[in-house]
Amino acid sequence: MTNTTARIKKNGINFEILVDMDNALKFRKGEINFINAEGDKIFSDVKKGTASSKDDLEIAFNTTDTDEIAKVIVKHGDVLVNQEHRDEEKEKRIRQVVDFLSKNAIDPKTGHPHSPNRIRDALEQAHVNIKNVPIENQISEILEHIAKLIPIKIETKKIKVRIPAIQTGKAYGIVSQYKGSEKWLENGDLETIVEIPAGMILDFYDKLNSITHGSALTEEIKQ
Repeated sequence: MTNTTARIKKNGINFEILVDMDNALKFRKGEINFINAEGDKIFSDVKKGTASSKDDLEIAFNTTDTDEIAKVIVKHGDVLVNQEHRDEEKEKRIRQVVDFLSKNAIDPKTGHPHSPNRIRDALEQAHVNIKNVPIENQISEILEHIAKLIPIKIETKKIKVRIPAIQTGKAYGIVSQYKGSEKWLENGDLETIVEIPAGMILDFYDKLNSITHGSALTEEIKQ
């Protein structure tokens, strides 16, 4: 068990607690629904051992219940993590990018995919900062960096999608990640052209069909 500090600032006052780091991170992700402050205390400064006053707690959190306050601090504040955890998260993101590019990118000169090792080497040499956001949302920036070292491009397919008006609200978030153009028809249907990495086609179809209950129409556009 690794204890760490979680903290939040409300009304100009600092509130800190000691928590188990692993449990705190699980709570933030929604994997568990409880979190306890170690020692059952809320501090204004953990290092100095200065406890928060009940008046400050009541004003900031509308309660003095430490368990409820701990939930707010961990969920909406900052959880300090150690270097080991940061290194693990960094390695996880690198593996995700390497896996994505080895499946979806090619060498435009040969038409063949790059090996995972070559992609990893390029990421390291280019000192790419991989952010803690979905890969699709930062892949263009990543490619811009490593394309200076190796010839690489994402192999994509264009798909024409028509979504019934009744389903557009739920489905728009899926197609908007990849859309190149869109057209709203008179009956409220959405017709859009999406360009999707070849390796993600099946996953895209699964998500689209699931959320539209199979009512979306798709057609691959030959390039």
